[in-house]
Amino acid sequence: MDSRTVIIKKYGNRRLYDTVTSRYVNLDDIAALIREGKDVKVVDAKTGQDLTRVTLTQIISEDVKEKPTGLPLELLRQLIVASDEVRQEFIMWYLKSAFDTYQKVQDAVQNRLGEVQSAILSPVELIRRFLTTPTPPPVPAATEVDALRRRVAELEARLKKGERGKVRKDKGR
Repeated sequence: MDSRTVIIKKYGNRRLYDTVTSRYVNLDDIAALIREGKDVKVVDAKTGQDLTRVTLTQIISEDVKEKPTGLPLELLRQLIVASDEVRQEFIMWYLKSAFDTYQKVQDAVQNRLGEVQSAILSPVELIRRFLTTPTPPPVPAATEVDALRRRVAELEARLKKGERGKVRKDKGR
């Protein structure tokens, strides 16, 4: 048995005792443990008989009481009819296959949703970074700007020289 397995002891008075947390639990608590990914084993406190399958079935049936959806009625009838081992194994194989397929579809949907979310957020994030993070111009651009400034300064200097020369020519006439 795995050391991470949570052992639940079931007593004659129907009480369930979690040996890991040393407290009494109910079916909802066991369902929560399973949803958290914990491996749960339910045993009869007196005999040690494994009651996990019966308890998990009870959790499912209690859950179905609260929700009108659940296993299809015809499937439930077939489970009852399948009293011999071969039919029961086939139905269990079928259910496991159906659940595995369902799980693969769910995983694929989640992966695609994650990809879509990334694709949507990527441009938004890029724009947000662009607007909030001042970036210095690249080195070649800064060099070009400096060169243009020098050139403008040279041209202005020439113009000023040229204006002075014109003024002198005009005065000389």
